[in-house]
Amino acid sequence: MTDLISQDEGYGSSARQGCPFHDVRQRLRRVGLRPTRQRVSLGWLLFAKGDRHISAEMLYEEAMKARVPVSLATVYNTLHQFTQAGLLRELAIDGAKTYFDTDNSEHHHFVVDGENTVIDIPASAVDVAELPEPPAGYEIARVDVVVRLRKIAG
Repeated sequence: MTDLISQDEGYGSSARQGCPFHDVRQRLRRVGLRPTRQRVSLGWLLFAKGDRHISAEMLYEEAMKARVPVSLATVYNTLHQFTQAGLLRELAIDGAKTYFDTDNSEHHHFVVDGENTVIDIPASAVDVAELPEPPAGYEIARVDVVVRLRKIAG
């Protein structure tokens, strides 16, 4: 797998964003996932471009362009495995559209209506004053605020 990207292409430089295949393998092992060829390849595609929001279909298109031999089902399965392992955050938008966020820090999101655009909001910019008491036997794991935007006409 490491022969897909050579050091001559700039990925070994300190100015690059993302991580080489070796770092992806280590990241997968740290969270208890076996670093299979497909997981490492998809992980590199996901994390090499820095923090971003991506759908399974978008990652599948990137994999096809990079000549990574995976099915759309494998992309979905891998994204869900990465999410369960804590490498990604899943953002369900409108019930029909799901994005995966490579930034695991506490933050919220703007979603632009009618576009495939998701924009981060720093956690400090949102004030959630009071939360309801969770039902008995449950605790609040995380609060996700989604603020919907639309372009101003004119």
